[in-house]
Amino acid sequence: MRLIYNLFIYLYSFAIAFYAAFNNKANLWINGRKHWKKKLQQIDFKGQSVYWFHCASLGEFEQGRPLIEEIKAKGNGKILLTFFSPSGYELRKNYKNADWVLYLPADTIANAKYFVQCVQPKAVFFIKYEFWFNYLIELKDKKIPVFLISGIFRQNQHFFKWYGVWFRAQLKAFSYFFVQNQSSLTLLQSIGYDNAILAGDTRFDRVLQVMQKSKRFETIDAFTKDHFVVVAGSTYVDDEKLLQASFQKLISEGFKLKFILAPHVVSTNRIDEIESMFGQNNCVRYSQISSSTMDKKVMIVDNIGMLSALYSYANIAYIGGGLGKGIHNTIEAAVYSIPLLFGSKYHKFDEAKALVKVGAAFVVSDEKTITSKMKLLFSDDILRKNIGAKSSKYVIEQKGAIIKIMNELNRKHILD
Repeated sequence: MRLIYNLFIYLYSFAIAFYAAFNNKANLWINGRKHWKKKLQQIDFKGQSVYWFHCASLGEFEQGRPLIEEIKAKGNGKILLTFFSPSGYELRKNYKNADWVLYLPADTIANAKYFVQCVQPKAVFFIKYEFWFNYLIELKDKKIPVFLISGIFRQNQHFFKWYGVWFRAQLKAFSYFFVQNQSSLTLLQSIGYDNAILAGDTRFDRVLQVMQKSKRFETIDAFTKDHFVVVAGSTYVDDEKLLQASFQKLISEGFKLKFILAPHVVSTNRIDEIESMFGQNNCVRYSQISSSTMDKKVMIVDNIGMLSALYSYANIAYIGGGLGKGIHNTIEAAVYSIPLLFGSKYHKFDEAKALVKVGAAFVVSDEKTITSKMKLLFSDDILRKNIGAKSSKYVIEQKGAIIKIMNELNRKHILD
């Protein structure tokens, strides 16, 4: 099985190299890994207590971030942060709480041996569901502690299939699993792994930290003043079409409304597309806002990194992705005590299901549904605030994962 796995890794790397000629993200993936051995040789890891955190992308980074900052604040060694995806690395390559930020080299046997030998980490933290088996085998052989943080397991993963014997065996590399939910814990126990704890999702700790330090922006204060505000985060074309139809309907009925749109992809073409959809005269880009454009109805955020703070301006949040492959982060909006709206593709996300169940979030997949829900929420302040209170109550009730993880790491003397 390892032979088949290694063949897959080589084919995957070859496919990305081929695709790089046509796709910017694939090109970044390839170029970011060029000369990685030379870059590694230039770092002096010797004599350091290195804590290695690996994240697939930006979302997983946000889950690992509270633990990174907790360890960093206590002065426990150095932090090495690696990413698989350019969308994580490019945005966090200058992250101040990491001593080194690198791309993870492709998971071949030779790469794993070289990387681990150079770094010689004291402990390794893989976030959510990163399972690179050659790295895990090498770390196990070197008796280096490995932890899964905010882990998620699902019945359809290889580990739980009839053919998954080899995959299940590789989980022995993990010293401990900190999982998000009871179903993940139960699945692990069903295949003989009892070295696990239901710690919860570290993102809840993170969004509460962000909310407490949330920045205000004078231009957005002025832009949103005396208006109902919808903040739509991580949107795609289908989301924007739905929002545009509802926007036109609500404006025509006299609602004093402002939209703030933060598209998932920030590019000139995407922003041009949104402006065309909502009408050039209605829109202003965040980078171009001024006193003369305060009467515009739609602000398009043409940068990365503001979204979590922008939700503090919302009376209603719309979370993008639910009309496609799946919704994006709901809890970074929920923490601000606001009702949430999103499409029907949310069932893979426990927090989204929970927010719907407690009555803090609503599924809207057509113009009629989203318009009627917005009209109801904007017309009834008490109802809207009561629903919003359910959002923040849910987030607060889920905090505490970092305390559980730190207690266990200290008990195991990992951070000495």
